[in-house]
Amino acid sequence: MFERNNLLQSLKAIGLNPAKDIFTQLAVAYEQPNRHYHNQSHIANCLKLANCFTSLAQYRHEIEIALWFHDAVYDPRRNDNEEASALWASCYLSDEGVANESLTRITDMILATKHHHPCDGDAALVIDIDLAILGSDPNRFEEYDKAIRKEYVWVPSAEYRIGRQRVLAKFLQRETIFLTDVFQATFEQKARQNILRKLHEMNT
Repeated sequence: MFERNNLLQSLKAIGLNPAKDIFTQLAVAYEQPNRHYHNQSHIANCLKLANCFTSLAQYRHEIEIALWFHDAVYDPRRNDNEEASALWASCYLSDEGVANESLTRITDMILATKHHHPCDGDAALVIDIDLAILGSDPNRFEEYDKAIRKEYVWVPSAEYRIGRQRVLAKFLQRETIFLTDVFQATFEQKARQNILRKLHEMNT
């Protein structure tokens, strides 16, 4: 799914005929060596999930564009990656002449991935797609967890363990991890099992 034609189709579907080759810029960004999880594979998996759950989307192609951009800027040492990614998307789409309504919805969806706070509509779907890895099979979850550790390789082990436990525990504190009924039915139980298993492992 991480292919030029897929991105072009989404852009054309919202009325654009892109003059700038944004695909190459995004591909370079997602190929950065510090990305072990937040890379092209993550975006491809997100787009695949979006395609599987199109019936939940109000603005399908805007969701796809938001997913293409949502991790475009990623540096684990900074805390404004989502804002920077949204700004990149906003500048590009504005230059290409996207309608203001579409621009607002797309940037709002990107920003929604920052804290994964409760919301509804397409933003909720984007959040659930981004978090679906939590409800993957145990082996895939372990691969994801190890990849995240590699992205924070500069953090000492003890400090990382405390921070990672805090992040994972916050998901369990929610009434539901996922916001949409379909994702709750599909991924909620596995996500909680994966997180509980990982927290137990980190505490032993």
